[in-house]
Parts: sequence; structure tokens; C-alpha cells
Amino acid sequence: MKDSQKYSIKTIAVSAILAIALVGCGAQESDSTSTANEAPANSSAAEAPQTETPVTEEDADATQYPITIKHAFGETTIESKPERVATIQWGNHDVALALGVVPVGFSAANYGVQDDSGLLPWTKEKLDELGVTNPNVYQDTDGLDFEAISDSAPDVILATYSGITQEDYDTLSQIAPVIPYQETAWVTTWQDQVLYNAMGMGMQAEGEKLIEDTENLIKEKSSAYPDIQGKTAAFVYITPTDLSQLSVYAPGDPRGDFLMELGMTFPEGLASLVSEDSFYLQLSAENADALKDTDIIVTYGDENLLSALQADPLLGKVPAIERGSVVVIGDNTPLAAAGNPNPLSIASTIDEYLELIDASAKKVNE
Repeated sequence: MKDSQKYSIKTIAVSAILAIALVGCGAQESDSTSTANEAPANSSAAEAPQTETPVTEEDADATQYPITIKHAFGETTIESKPERVATIQWGNHDVALALGVVPVGFSAANYGVQDDSGLLPWTKEKLDELGVTNPNVYQDTDGLDFEAISDSAPDVILATYSGITQEDYDTLSQIAPVIPYQETAWVTTWQDQVLYNAMGMGMQAEGEKLIEDTENLIKEKSSAYPDIQGKTAAFVYITPTDLSQLSVYAPGDPRGDFLMELGMTFPEGLASLVSEDSFYLQLSAENADALKDTDIIVTYGDENLLSALQADPLLGKVPAIERGSVVVIGDNTPLAAAGNPNPLSIASTIDEYLELIDASAKKVNE
């Protein structure tokens, strides 16, 4: 296998973007200056068999090697079908698992986990289904553990939804070919996350089928909630201790995009303020009037957030806040972690998510 590089990454206020992504979804930002942890790879997990979803002979013959995948850092060439797949940072392991492939190592989830396992519930459920009881989990929340990744001896490293830097990419490429994001850190739709990770495993046909099946699930589930269809909605990040400003995730961010997939639309008042090369909008409370045509606001928080918003002299005048059309997702819960969706998290949480949104939608109609 070989990996050729070109240096052409689109830059759009990276520091601000990563700050919002990390706070909102708990995605793991790598720190190329950190010393790699010395935790050894789990040899039993590293030797776990790779189980793939059944494919037809025609599908199996569809991938012709070598294959080359273009991305933000240039292009990666894979000479033969990878047998050992590693994933890093947020959710990429869930894509592999959804396709029936057990990674030889993957990053611990650092948001929404209710115990010290590093596993979100849908990940644990799928691992159990595949008979894996002792997965090799990289403890890399303070920076990528390059030593542990290397010890797991991967043939490919999947990172299509991640925040890796050029330096990270160069270091990882010395271990195995890397499949990073297409253009910008932390900006990858779940469909592209599936597609490019699947391509990196030589499973493009299976990945496309997984996308189709998941999109059909979304349509089927959301169609049972007519009150939310056509409503305007925005996913917003609010700091409870500072109501002077808020951040709106615009189309292009997975959280905002998923609301649109459920049948809602992005409000005109916000769309006119979002620049073409950004996926979020920083909005001061003085300009909260931009939310006047937003039917439903989705945000992270606790049981006290809505009352605090309603009591605020500026934000309290926003129609959605005033009438309580606010979906408050418990911070650092599995549902909050599912805000950055993938096929496993969607299947696991879509019913709960739709019920919460529907309750807010009904208040719009009152």
C-alpha cells in the first residue's frame, strides 16, 4: 500500500469551528504536540476476526485494486483489500461495525458515555451482536495515541469524520494509509462518512446500501410525525452561564443537516446571515430577532435551561422560546452524542429524538 499527498485543505476559521464542534458533540480533537500514551494495544481484540455483511459475488468483484481516494490532504492509494481496519476520533468505528467489520482498534467516545467503557450504547450493542467482548479502545482524548494505533497493526485507518491536522495525517500515514475528511475538519455528512469509510475498506457497494437503508429508515420514522414536516428548525448551542450569544449550526453541519432530513427546513432569517464558507453562525442576543421565523429550536442543556431562556430580557422574546418550542437534549447523554449521526446512532435514537421534536412542533400549532 502507498499514500501520496497533496497539500490543499480548505480553511474556514478552524479554531472557532473546532471549538464549537468539540463543545457540541464531544468529538475528539487530536493534539499532534501531545506525547502519545503508552497503553499497549489489546492483543486479543487486535486479533478479532473481521466479519463482513454478506455480499454477492458481483459486489465482491466490483472493487478493483489499487484504489485511490481523494481528500483534504491529497489522495490515498490502497493496493489491496484491507484485512485490519482501525478507526480514530468520532463515530468512524460505528460505520465499520454497521458494515459488519470489527476494527482492530478505535477511539474511545469522550461525550455521552455513561460509564468508563468509552462505548456509546449503540456501539456496545453492535459489538455484542458481533460477539466482541474485549474491543481494543484507544484512550486518546488528550491526543492521538500513535503508539497504540501502530501496535494494532492496521492496513487502513479511517478518519472521515475527524479533526486531524496535516501533522497528524503525516504521522498516521507512516503507520497505514489514511482516509480523512474530504474538505474541512468535523464537517462530514453521515452519508459521506459511510461512503468514504466504506470505500477505504473496499466495501463501496455495501456502504451505498447502508446509506439507502438508513435514509429509508429516516423517511419511514419521520413520516409518522406530520406535525414536524415543513416546520423551520435550528440546532443551537447555548452556554447557560452566558446568554449574551448563541451559536447556530447551519446546513453543512451534521446536526443541522439531520433536522432537514427529518422533514424540517432551515429558517430564512438565519439562512440570510450564514456565509457560504461556514457551517455555523455566531449570533448575539441583541440580534435574536433573526430567530423570529424559527419554529423549533434544538439545543443541549438541562431542565433549567428553558426557564432561564424565557426569563432573559432578549432571548425570552424569541417566539420559539416564549412558547416553549425548544427541544432541550440532556447534555452529555447518548442522545446528545447522537446529534452527530451515523447509521448505528440513528437507528438507536431516532424514535426518542422524533418524540421530543414532535412535542415542540405541537406547541407551534397551538
